[in-house]
Amino acid sequence: MQIYYVCRKVLDWRTVNEAGLRERKKRQTREAIARAALELFAERGYDETTLADIAAAAGVSTRTIFAYFPGKEDILFCDFQALRDTLAGALSERPAGKDALGTLRDFIVSTAAAKTELDSKLARIVASDETLSSHKRARLSQLQELLAAAIADDLGSGPDDLRPQVAAASLAAAFEVLERHDRALPPPHTAEEVAAAVDPIIAFVHAGLQALPAPPRRPA
Repeated sequence: MQIYYVCRKVLDWRTVNEAGLRERKKRQTREAIARAALELFAERGYDETTLADIAAAAGVSTRTIFAYFPGKEDILFCDFQALRDTLAGALSERPAGKDALGTLRDFIVSTAAAKTELDSKLARIVASDETLSSHKRARLSQLQELLAAAIADDLGSGPDDLRPQVAAASLAAAFEVLERHDRALPPPHTAEEVAAAVDPIIAFVHAGLQALPAPPRRPA
C-alpha cells in the first residue's frame, strides 16, 4: 500500500512537470512566431509578408501558426491583450486616494522605456494602412471602456452620467493625436519626455471633468 502511494506521488509529480513543460514550450513557440512575424512586418511590410514567410522564419509549419493566432492581423496586435490586462490590473488595484487618471498617467510613463525602434516601425505601418488603423482603434476602444468604468467609479456615477464616457473618449482622441505627432521623434523616449507630453492631457481631462455638471438626481 505504501509503495502504491509513493508511485502515485511520483506519477502526479511527473504529470504536473510534463504539463509545465508543455505550457512553457507552447509559450516559447507563440513568442517565436510573434517575434519572427513582427520583424518581417517591419522589414518587408505587412502586406508583403505571408504566413509562409512567418512560418519559415519561426521554424514552424503554417498550420502551427493557426494553433496560436487566428490570422496575421492577430499577430500584429499580439501584445494588446497583455496591455489591456496590465492596465485593468493597475486600475482595479489603485490605492485609496489615487484616481483613474493619475493611474493611467503613471502607467503610460512607467512603460515609456519599453518602446523600441521595432515598435515605432510597426506603429508607422499601422498608421499608413486605414484598415489596420481601424482595427487598432477597435482594440483601443476596449481600453476606453476600462477607463470609463474606472472614472465612473471615482465619481460614484450612475448609468445616466455621461462624464466618464466623455472623459475616456477625450483621452483616446488626445492620445491618438499625440501618437501621430510622436512618430516624428526618434525612440526610445525617456520617462521625462513622455510625462511632459502626457501630463497636460491628463490635466486637461481633469479640468473637463470638473467643468461638466453631474446629472440631476432622479426622484425616488
